[in-house]
Amino acid sequence: MEDPQQLPPGLALAWGVTAKTSNLGRPPSKSVQQVIEAAAELADAGGIEALSMPSLGRKLGLTANAVYRYVSSKDELLVLLAETGWGPAPDLKPGADQWRDAATTWTRAMIDRCDVHPWLVDLPVRGAPMTPNMLRWTEVILETFIRTGLAPTAAIQCALLLDIYARRVASIRRDLSQSTAESVQSTAVRDFLLPLLHEHGYPILAAMMAGDNYSDDLDEDDLTFGLTRILDGIDVLISTT
Repeated sequence: MEDPQQLPPGLALAWGVTAKTSNLGRPPSKSVQQVIEAAAELADAGGIEALSMPSLGRKLGLTANAVYRYVSSKDELLVLLAETGWGPAPDLKPGADQWRDAATTWTRAMIDRCDVHPWLVDLPVRGAPMTPNMLRWTEVILETFIRTGLAPTAAIQCALLLDIYARRVASIRRDLSQSTAESVQSTAVRDFLLPLLHEHGYPILAAMMAGDNYSDDLDEDDLTFGLTRILDGIDVLISTT
């Protein structure tokens, strides 16, 4: 087997493969999974910016240097954190005639995971998935599209499109939920903007704002609208395959 030290950070540990170590010295007091779970708790509470080796060590009752007994670098920690944060892939119904339901379930599951762990949208994308959970998420959506007759290349392009949509929606929802800005629908903001919109040539936006159709929200209708348009496009691709 390939030397884990020659592989990308976190890959070997994600698959349960560890480097051989000497039996000398005290055995570890924590497991790698305990370290990653503590990291997830820190990120849940304060975002990725709250996660550092010293803060993780304090949470675990270890020194920052001791944390490196479990993960070799911050990069490795983040790879394992992503693997834990995304968790198991959703179960999708097989069958070419059910692909829209399966793709909807998959996309919404991504958004839901980001609602649970908002920091997922802040983790760097390091390339194609290589860890078990991430690969399973990819496998199940590829199976869904390939069953429709799409070629593997087209299937992965469709999966990437849904992935981008889910991450972007999740990012906007997270930002809006954490925003402290005054709402565009507040009386003060509307009273200020409406005359300026009329004066400076924004008649469509002025009418929307006056009719309560212009807001800060990204609601269920917006999410469904965007996802439906994407799936309609994929449907056309499938029908021409």
